Amino acid sequence: MDLGKLIQDRIRDVDDYPKPGVVFKDITPLLADHVAFAGVVDAIVNHHGRGTIDKIVGIEARGFILAAPVAYHFGAGFVPVRKKGKLPSRTFQETYDLEYGTETVEMHVDAFEPGDRVLIVDDVLATGGTARATAELVRRGGAEVVGVSVLIELSFLEGRGRLGNLDVHSLVTV
Repeated sequence: MDLGKLIQDRIRDVDDYPKPGVVFKDITPLLADHVAFAGVVDAIVNHHGRGTIDKIVGIEARGFILAAPVAYHFGAGFVPVRKKGKLPSRTFQETYDLEYGTETVEMHVDAFEPGDRVLIVDDVLATGGTARATAELVRRGGAEVVGVSVLIELSFLEGRGRLGNLDVHSLVTV
């Protein structure tokens, strides 16, 4: 089975969503296909190796869907990074630019133990703003970012280049 082709066949492009000029990558067909979904989770876990990660950070909202089963397979904890105002306790905040605006994300200040090894998981790497902001939150929380794993990398937006020397693992690059 060619996982890259399976993934690409199950991602739907939606023009002009959420704003005119943006092509949204809809992953719901992939999530509905148990073989494709399991293949994505397994590929992320296999890339990093079981026992190497203490916590998985999932970025709201579609990153949660991928990160939770990855955390389960690693035997690691799951930490949500959410949009501003969605977490109930004290948080760190980071504001960043999107390809179509700005956003602020938050993470609980007590999400990590000192020295935790953390993998950031999301659905799409576009401009790199969300991943970079999330990596900064993780560092402020006293943990080490060991990498970023994404389902889709939009290479034309050059997000990888904005992540410094982080290990970036993408299953499909377009």
